[in-house]
Amino acid sequence: MISQAYEQGEGILRLAPTWVPRVFCIPGKRIKLHPSDYYAFGANRGGIDERWLSSTTKADNGPLTTPDEGLSYVVYGKPGAEQKTLLVEAVAELGARLLGEALWNAHGKWPMYSKFFDNRGPLPHHLHQRPEHAALVGMDGKPESYYFPVQLNNYGAEFPHTFFGLEPGTSPAQVRRCLEMWNQGDNRITDLARAFRLEPGTGWFVPAGVLHAPGSYCTYEPQWASDVFAMFQSLVSEVPIGWDLLVKNVPEPLHHDLDFLVSLIDWEANTVPNFKQRYFRPPLPVSPLEAMQEAGYVENWISYGNEFFAATELTVLPGRTVTITDSEPYGLIVLQGHGTMGAWPIETPALIRFGQLTHDEYFVSAPAARAGVKIVNPSSSDPIVMLKHFGPHPEAAKVSNS
Repeated sequence: MISQAYEQGEGILRLAPTWVPRVFCIPGKRIKLHPSDYYAFGANRGGIDERWLSSTTKADNGPLTTPDEGLSYVVYGKPGAEQKTLLVEAVAELGARLLGEALWNAHGKWPMYSKFFDNRGPLPHHLHQRPEHAALVGMDGKPESYYFPVQLNNYGAEFPHTFFGLEPGTSPAQVRRCLEMWNQGDNRITDLARAFRLEPGTGWFVPAGVLHAPGSYCTYEPQWASDVFAMFQSLVSEVPIGWDLLVKNVPEPLHHDLDFLVSLIDWEANTVPNFKQRYFRPPLPVSPLEAMQEAGYVENWISYGNEFFAATELTVLPGRTVTITDSEPYGLIVLQGHGTMGAWPIETPALIRFGQLTHDEYFVSAPAARAGVKIVNPSSSDPIVMLKHFGPHPEAAKVSNS
């Protein structure tokens, strides 16, 4: 079955939309899900405010999490009689045939996923554990990055700003005091942080252990393959945050060890005086701009400068046919336009029902990426725009925003 799916797409796998609810979030309703379907998992599970992309990572949403929650499905077969199999199973069976020898030998899995995160308001100031702390509960640490696509951000919702890190000079005792105040309402941890106004068409890199309170733009988030976090803010938009969300991925004997909880914070990374200079990610061209435009496309790095993952935004100009080569396998999501990509049609739905199949998400194998993917844009006016998410990418790791 998996070989049939691989061969049908000539090394490119078609993926089904993967929707994830969060009980502590209010959907921003910009990820094209039908208005009737935002509570498709049930109101008790919270609203759907995330679409996971190229995911072999199961969502960690508590005891009511469904068996396949967060996992991407590969779609194959004839139209009207499609069949599905999990991407994680395809990766396990195809191995290096899908990911390439280097990535498969280094990790034995697809080590990242991406998502659209779409919340109406800000999230609590929180962090994703570093590897040594995540390992205590059998999980991986999680660095992540952000990009704010203009196609999904026609409005900024309630708070298009993000608190990042901590003010230089902040002491562990000050953060510990915030935890002591948890049940007094607002524990005021964001008094210790700086907020930055978010800019559509730009992004950020957020290392594991760095506190952040994501703002209300719809965000594309390449990240390491883990769903680990710790909330450090007790009240957001007048909604209390439970202590259980602070200690969700902390060993039970340490649930009330405030010194241990404070130690989850990477102090140096949080308090650098040049925080924006270090972590802000404006788009950067992958090749000389004029040469790309002459060839019929523009591609920019949008996640780069780290050893974990990378992402680009590819625009194929109206009426052009291009062949794009890459050194690494990648997943992709189409944001704008229609046409063909290899053996597959690509198109951007305006509205998606829960459970509906689409032609906007794919996974490109290492052999297909290296041979070159042919993309045809038949429109005389509309570009094709897609976001491409990679695992560890040696070339992207060397890119600098300075």
